[in-house]
Amino acid sequence: MPETPMSPTPMSQRHRITVTVNGQSHEREVESRRLLVDFLRDDLHLKGAHIGCEHGVCGTCTVLCNGESIRSCITFAVQADGAEITTVEALASGAVLHPLQEAFWEKQGLQCGFCTPGMLLRAYEMLQRDPDPDAATVREGIASNLCRCTGYQFIVDAVLDGAERMRAGASAAAASGSAETVDS
Repeated sequence: MPETPMSPTPMSQRHRITVTVNGQSHEREVESRRLLVDFLRDDLHLKGAHIGCEHGVCGTCTVLCNGESIRSCITFAVQADGAEITTVEALASGAVLHPLQEAFWEKQGLQCGFCTPGMLLRAYEMLQRDPDPDAATVREGIASNLCRCTGYQFIVDAVLDGAERMRAGASAAAASGSAETVDS
């Protein structure tokens, strides 16, 4: 008697999703069980989100979904359908580092670098809400991301320095914009 093919289980069903990642729209077909981190790393070749604990605990896979940090290792790609995802690759502009990235580099806020993409995005999200945090606020804000190398003080220093750089850049841009208005 010939074997009949088994019908696909719900977990292997494929779904068409549209996701905006770093400002670019992507439409793909994914399995129900495809994790967002795998979608980003393997399908879109964005390797910034790292795979660490695979349980949503360590934060190395952190990305922003509609401006909020999420763990991409415990989020299915289908859950991101219609969302705007920001990965660490979006921070730099070509070869020009984001002020937060510059601060991490100069203040030694990274050692092995494994936690750095998640730390950067968590810090970026935090600074969007509070552009002038104190050290205790930064410590609390990054507490959900684990680092095994730095002891966190260098990361706190880097976030505070990055916040200052971002404020200075915003002030310079505002002054430049008002100067252009006056000159026009």
